[in-house]
Amino acid sequence: QLQRDFVANASHELRTPLTVLSGSIEQLRMQASEDPAWARPLGWMERQTERMTRIVEDLLLLARLERARDASEAGEPVDLSGLARACVDEATELSRREGGHAIDARIESGVRIVGFVDELRAALANLLVNAVRYTPAGGTIRISWHASAQGAEFAVQDTGIGIDPKHLPRLTERFYRIDRGRSRDAGGTGLGLAIVKHSLNRHQ
Repeated sequence: QLQRDFVANASHELRTPLTVLSGSIEQLRMQASEDPAWARPLGWMERQTERMTRIVEDLLLLARLERARDASEAGEPVDLSGLARACVDEATELSRREGGHAIDARIESGVRIVGFVDELRAALANLLVNAVRYTPAGGTIRISWHASAQGAEFAVQDTGIGIDPKHLPRLTERFYRIDRGRSRDAGGTGLGLAIVKHSLNRHQ
């Protein structure tokens, strides 16, 4: 509990300086637009500040999920069919920038669950972003959302690099990475699957 509180408090405190840094870098880029020597270092600063901001936001979301009650107690009906389609649209746009994939999405209409839309969006989006970023251009990504005997099922399958079974027990630990270099290159924070796990636990 102490560790979780510390991470949440530290993450919250980092938000303000990161916001100031981001705004200052943007101003510097405008002022230095005439000087190409400044373009590269300011670009590096901007990318790393954005990455730190994503980590902080993910840590705050994780802290919120860990402290939260069961979603069925306080949640609202969520049109997860519509939410899944919106996430697929965003993944399709990311895929276009990453070189393009064959995306086959089969979303059953009208399937709702009780919960919190932002937390569910984070869970779906993280799975889809991983599929796009770890599948080589030209690969196939299959997505489905449908009612099932157990309730409902969201599934993502891809023709990407895959995961060695030995990593599966630790896959949802925060900051656990199979390939640190590749994960950083792909823009990951190392928190996505931890967010997926805690969001799904909260929504049973």
